[in-house]
Amino acid sequence: MTKLENPVLMATIGGAQGIRGEVRVKAYTADPTALGDYGHLHSMDGRAFEILELREMKNMVVVRFRGINDRNAAEALNGLELYIERDNLPDEELEDDEFFYADLEGLEAYDDQGVSYGTVTGVFDFGAGDLLELKGPGKRPVLIPFSETSVLEIDLEAGKLLIDPLAAGLIDDPDDLKGLTPGKPKKKK
Repeated sequence: MTKLENPVLMATIGGAQGIRGEVRVKAYTADPTALGDYGHLHSMDGRAFEILELREMKNMVVVRFRGINDRNAAEALNGLELYIERDNLPDEELEDDEFFYADLEGLEAYDDQGVSYGTVTGVFDFGAGDLLELKGPGKRPVLIPFSETSVLEIDLEAGKLLIDPLAAGLIDDPDDLKGLTPGKPKKKK
C-alpha cells in the first residue's frame, strides 16, 4: 500500500458498467482518455489501481482495472476517488499561462489595494464553470468564479492571486473598499 505525500485528484469512480468488472469514471484531465498516461492511480486508503482497458463514453471513460473482474467488485468501487503524486504531473508540458488546479490551493487572494480575501481551499466545477473556494480566518468559505474578469493574475511563486472583488461577487459596490486596511478583510457591520 502506498501513502501519497502530495496527492492530486485525477478521477472519481462511478457505477459499474456491464458484468466484466468495468466501471464508469469521471476523469479530471483535459482529455479523459489521458487518464491512463499517468501510471497507477491510488486511493487515499493506499490501494493502487492499474488501468488495463480504457474507452471514452460521452462525458466520461469506461475503465477496466487489474483485479476487478466482476460486477460485484466494480460496484464496491463506486464513489472512490483516485489520485496520483503531484511529482508525476508533467510540468514541462505547461505553457506560460497554464497550471494545475492543485497548484492553486493554498494561494492567498488579494485585490489591487492589498486587501486579503482568504486562501484558496478548493477548485470546483459543478457544470457552469470553475469556481475557487476562498476561506479566511474566522470566515465561512465563499465561492468565486475562476474567470479572467474575477482572477486577474496568478503568481504561483509568490503564492498569490490578484482578484477583482466586484467581478468575483465579494463586494456589491466599489465604495465598499474605502476604509479597508491592506491585508485585512472588511468586517461586517
